[in-house]
Amino acid sequence: MTSLRKLGSSDLEVFPLALGGNVFGWTADEAASFAVLDAYTAAGGNFIDTADSYSAWADGNSGGESETIIGKWLKARGNRSDVVIATKVSQHPDYQGLTAANIKAAADASLRRLGTDHIDLYYTHFDKPEVPVEEIIGALDELVKAGKVRHIAASNITPERLQASLDFSDREGLARYVAIQPHYNLVSRDTYEGALQNLADREGLSAVPYYALAAGFLTGKYRTGTTVDSPRAAGAGKHLGTERGRKVLAALDDIAGVHRVPVATVALAWLAAQPTVAAPIASARTAEQLPALLGVADLTLTDAEVERLTEASA
Repeated sequence: MTSLRKLGSSDLEVFPLALGGNVFGWTADEAASFAVLDAYTAAGGNFIDTADSYSAWADGNSGGESETIIGKWLKARGNRSDVVIATKVSQHPDYQGLTAANIKAAADASLRRLGTDHIDLYYTHFDKPEVPVEEIIGALDELVKAGKVRHIAASNITPERLQASLDFSDREGLARYVAIQPHYNLVSRDTYEGALQNLADREGLSAVPYYALAAGFLTGKYRTGTTVDSPRAAGAGKHLGTERGRKVLAALDDIAGVHRVPVATVALAWLAAQPTVAAPIASARTAEQLPALLGVADLTLTDAEVERLTEASA
């Protein structure tokens, strides 16, 4: 049995890999999404990450498709109490921003799509500096008091705004962020490492990094001279042209060979070994892609292996 990890100061205990819901209703239709969700939970997974805006960017979509599919799956499986559902507010085409009125309306819309009476972890998706932290935290606290949200978190936020939010929560005795969702992986370390990571550590927040596999680059399937048929190929391929990208792949290949595991498993294990990180987020379009991701729960890298990857990605 994989040991669950405590999320910040909350009472939430999560599997060390969060399943990304960005592909549901986009590159994975309802049947494929159900198969991925079934395989993830069958392996012990319990932490599903989505957002109200997924996947508004796809042709014919209007946003909320991922939540709707997850909601149908929860109803079909009758397992709501077994999973931790995280979703986000600020980017849905009909619910843009972080005003108090928008946060409350967007939360109600998410609850309807998810077919549930509560969201376990509710993130501000992208911070909106034009809205005072007092208004944002005040609205989130009302959702917590109403029982619609269990815990709150922040994604894509500066250290300054995060600190101001935490200070306000402490001063007024209101709901407090328990987690942060930064862009963080072996080839993108600058956004999180430093001030934001130090703040999370000091304030007892857990990190749940997105783009944990750099849009697929850290799966190792993108190599010089190969073509990968994926909507994310361009984003992943850009790392191949950098010295850092090539060094990281070489180190990943060596360590994956030693442990006889896929490259992706090692990349996620490096992330899971970093201070404050509770669970990296990774998504799968098919159940066949899951084992390489789930393997992070069973792989502990040696200090030397972590250090080698850290140096390769410097």
